Amino acid sequence: MKYDIITIGSASRDVFLNSPDFKIVPNLEFSTDQGLCMPFGSKIEIKKIVFTTGGSGGNTAVTFARQGLKTACISIVGNDLHAGIILDELTKEGVDTGFFQKHTDDMSAYSVILVHDGGERTILSYKGEAQHFEASKISFEQLETPWLMLSSLGGHFDLYEKAINWAMTHGVKIATNPGTKDLELGLEKLKPLLKQCAIVSMNQEEASQLLGIDIGQEDEIFKAMDEVVDGIFIMTKGHDGVAVSDGQHVYRAGVPDSPIVERTGAGDAFISAFVAEYSRSSDITKAIQLAIANSSSVVTQYGSKAGILKKGDMGPWPLVEVNIDSRA
Repeated sequence: MKYDIITIGSASRDVFLNSPDFKIVPNLEFSTDQGLCMPFGSKIEIKKIVFTTGGSGGNTAVTFARQGLKTACISIVGNDLHAGIILDELTKEGVDTGFFQKHTDDMSAYSVILVHDGGERTILSYKGEAQHFEASKISFEQLETPWLMLSSLGGHFDLYEKAINWAMTHGVKIATNPGTKDLELGLEKLKPLLKQCAIVSMNQEEASQLLGIDIGQEDEIFKAMDEVVDGIFIMTKGHDGVAVSDGQHVYRAGVPDSPIVERTGAGDAFISAFVAEYSRSSDITKAIQLAIANSSSVVTQYGSKAGILKKGDMGPWPLVEVNIDSRA
């Protein structure tokens, strides 16, 4: 069966918890210099609880499906109640889950997301069966698609390498948004793989750490990534919007003043909407506008899928203006 796009990545069961007792306190012992804290040894009242599903593979697949693309998702789950919920939700969205792996030694991936009233969150992530994602069990010979989306692969280098080699052999365009564990593989290992990708996306902090360049030196980051990536490099910048390089120009856009409930899935919503539009029109400006609209919509609701836009819906906010600077 031929698909418009196939996405490979994680799939999880998620629960969101919000409480007025969650407090942000400064603490230099944490990597972010802040901690999400609550009274120790006491009972905490939860103001809101939301059960949903997440994971980069499932999140991106739902955007593609809602954008009208025939989509398959390849991921892994356990043999448990959570697996059924994950698969049922994706199937209802029109995503083909026939290529999912099932492993019975552990639980499906599960995340508890502690949400502060300001929209920031701390994620307690149990990888579970995701640790057993095996490249050898993916039936690449059965796949037929012009686009392959590689999301977070949990640092499984063999899976990254096999997927990209298969795509290159079959003339398949690759888009990737590496996860934290993937980026920990290091630039030396990732560079030959990223070189083959049509679209590479990461946030500014991730790009800075991967390259070993100060986060404030944006021009230097782009110069270095233009050497690594032959295709399009996307650098998301949170509140400051996004900058996208095609090697000749940098496209810059801000974000609308949309309400923020919580930010989980914003990155997945951005890259998947960008790829969906770019695969149709090859227009970077339109791709940025849909990507920002999609991610801005996702953060207005709990969970990484509820706010994903359908084809033809650009959200309630005016389209962002995209400015283009020459790199010549």
